[in-house]
Amino acid sequence: MSRMISRAVVLALSVFTLFSCSSGEKKQQAAGRAVPVLAVPAKIQTLPLVVRAVGNVEPIASVSVKPQVGGTVVAQPVHDGADVAKGDLLFRLDPRPYELAIRESQAKLDRDKALLVKAEEDLKRYAELKTKNVVAQSQYDETYSQAKTLEGTIRLNEATLARSRLDLEYSEIRAPIAGRVGSVLLTVGNVVAANDDRVMCVINQINPIFISFSVPERYLPAIRAQAAKGGLTVSAVPAGEEKQPPVVAQLSSVDNAVDSKTGSIRLKAVSQNADHRLWPGQFVRVGLGLDTLKDAVVIPTRAVMDGLKGPYVYVVKEDGLVDARTITPGPIVEDLTAVDKGLEAGEMVVVDGQVRLAPGTKAEVKPATDVVVAGEKDKTEAAQ
Repeated sequence: MSRMISRAVVLALSVFTLFSCSSGEKKQQAAGRAVPVLAVPAKIQTLPLVVRAVGNVEPIASVSVKPQVGGTVVAQPVHDGADVAKGDLLFRLDPRPYELAIRESQAKLDRDKALLVKAEEDLKRYAELKTKNVVAQSQYDETYSQAKTLEGTIRLNEATLARSRLDLEYSEIRAPIAGRVGSVLLTVGNVVAANDDRVMCVINQINPIFISFSVPERYLPAIRAQAAKGGLTVSAVPAGEEKQPPVVAQLSSVDNAVDSKTGSIRLKAVSQNADHRLWPGQFVRVGLGLDTLKDAVVIPTRAVMDGLKGPYVYVVKEDGLVDARTITPGPIVEDLTAVDKGLEAGEMVVVDGQVRLAPGTKAEVKPATDVVVAGEKDKTEAAQ
């Protein structure tokens, strides 16, 4: 029995030793093979700090035109999509009821003015007779009351006349702002009521025009600091016009609160839009230029990895071994990231193949002919 146990123990030790030797050989072979990676050197570069965002175009002002008086639409000089100036005639309502109201108010005013003249003459005569005790005090008081009542009636008639003239003026519906008309919703023959809920047309002011967009709240201090020095320039590229020069605008306002749900702040820029490239409701790609980072250590953004201790990159040392380097990243511009701490210019940073790496792994750096830094890529495309 003891011999059988001894043989089993010897056999187990032999298998374990064989397995250990085999595993060690595999580890040695794995350690000896270099992992192919793509790497580029960290560079010193002047980096324009431009915050990118997607925004939309909004009119400076938008007015829904509604009637202030009632009547039948008898003329419609405006048409769909027309450009109008402030004060241009859009619609005309039937003016005859308001012209009649003016004539009626004018006639009442003339009548009461004539009655006032007679009442004032009677009051003057009764005042003289009262001094001679020829008329009673009550007769004098009644004549005085009539004269004062007529004065009040005349003021009321003057106000009614002014209101009738204003209604006649409102029967011509004119553009309250300059801009472009959308669809005309009421045409000749329609009957409208005073302060009707129906919209006759909508006018959007598109020259100048707003560009509205949001940026992360971390940029707010830089925006405020730069705005205090001078105006901030905003560039906007409408969809489908990527090859054309961007529209240049000036930052006009910063919202008074950060959106707690998204952690972003709303900004607005004003473009003169003289060529009407921007249209209300349109989506645009926005770039807000904040500052310029001089002599910044720059690497491609895809080289940065997220770890338990924070962002890090794989650095290939001179002996070919890989080191996981924790860094403090700065601003991200396009596909470039500025590194504030943890990396020196000239160090080789892995941009592709990180998933097969670990600290101490030997790496084989492939020719980086297809790895081009964004700034150099832009220069190459511009030269072509």
